Amino acid sequence: MPTIGETVARLRKAVPLTQEGLAEASGISVELIRKLERGERNSPRMTTLHALARPLGVPTSRLLGDATEATVRREPDDDELGLLDVRRVLTPARGLGGIFVGDDLEGPVTPDALRASVRYTDELYHHDDYRGTLQALPLLLREARHLARETSGEAQGDAYGLLSAAYRIAGKTLLQVRRLDLAHIALSGALDAAEQSSDPTGAGATAVGTMCWLLTREGRFADAAELAVRTADMVEPRFSRSTPVELANWGWLLLYASGAAARDNQPDRVTEMLDTATAAAARIGQLPPTRHDSIEMGGFSVPKVQMMRTEAAVVAGDPGLALELAAHVDPSAVPTPSCRNRHRLDVAWAHLELGTSAGNVRAGDVLLDLGRTAPTWMRQQRYARGLVDKLAASRRRAMSDDLAKLTALVGADPAGGATERPSTE
Repeated sequence: MPTIGETVARLRKAVPLTQEGLAEASGISVELIRKLERGERNSPRMTTLHALARPLGVPTSRLLGDATEATVRREPDDDELGLLDVRRVLTPARGLGGIFVGDDLEGPVTPDALRASVRYTDELYHHDDYRGTLQALPLLLREARHLARETSGEAQGDAYGLLSAAYRIAGKTLLQVRRLDLAHIALSGALDAAEQSSDPTGAGATAVGTMCWLLTREGRFADAAELAVRTADMVEPRFSRSTPVELANWGWLLLYASGAAARDNQPDRVTEMLDTATAAAARIGQLPPTRHDSIEMGGFSVPKVQMMRTEAAVVAGDPGLALELAAHVDPSAVPTPSCRNRHRLDVAWAHLELGTSAGNVRAGDVLLDLGRTAPTWMRQQRYARGLVDKLAASRRRAMSDDLAKLTALVGADPAGGATERPSTE
């Protein structure tokens, strides 16, 4: 895998630009560019990479290498190499006296620059760019840890809040690429950092929500539901005096609890939780719009709760009810692509489960469109793989080129097979 400096040099020459020209266009010193290209500096700041990427005409993530491609493509032979840098940060080589090998970082990290890097990486994640997110995470986590260690006084609480957010993005991303043990380490780090942040309750509750998602993925439905409910009880806001972020934090915990309870065959609890979550989302809609540092906090809404009602119907095995509920959902009102895509898989499942030719056609249209518009996300979804298996098994004629490409994308069986309702997805 090329180093950052080798990538910068290759892209600079392709523009073409001299080292001096790149320095002038980016505002980065020519001395630093030379050190990068000679391999004397291998851990530049994320803000440095942002500045270099602009005149080079590439996304910042292009400068971070491409070993992560094997991970997002689910290539087993090279998968561990793709996660090597993330693993180094989450499980550092630790020695006596607090020594951590490979955790050095040159120069200062500013809170504003780190906050911008957290936002940038969160945007990569929510646009299903798992390759870019995995490339950005090692540097982001090192910078966040450095700032938390080197900051003192009241500002240290904010630094730990950013560290918690960085760890949580790592946990979410590792969940998506099915590295659950590493995700658990990252989310434990998010919770530890949250305890030392300026908002231990809010930051901690956010991390707990993602931990509940992890537990559900592991099939630990009772643990996930109990953890979500107990945390929701601790952070339950007063509607008359609550902020949108407080309501969203509480609402997401209710959604995670409902997802776990649905899979644990507790439909009455699911209905109660979703009704309460609807009230929280409706209250947010009555408050003045607020900009959220977390994209996910801004994504909690009445349409998102309606999507969860559809999911609960799917988990219960009721395709008719799922389609009825889905008809009242406005997916465009939910800002996160992964949430919209997940809902569309539920719609495809319901159409397939009806067992009609028309239903198969509608399901096929949904799945083929997802394969075209969200290939990276689809490649990671076992749920999608099962649906494509069933769609392939239902065909009465030779497989079309589009379906063959979709089958290869998700790793489905070209001969088709049975699919189950999503149990841990």
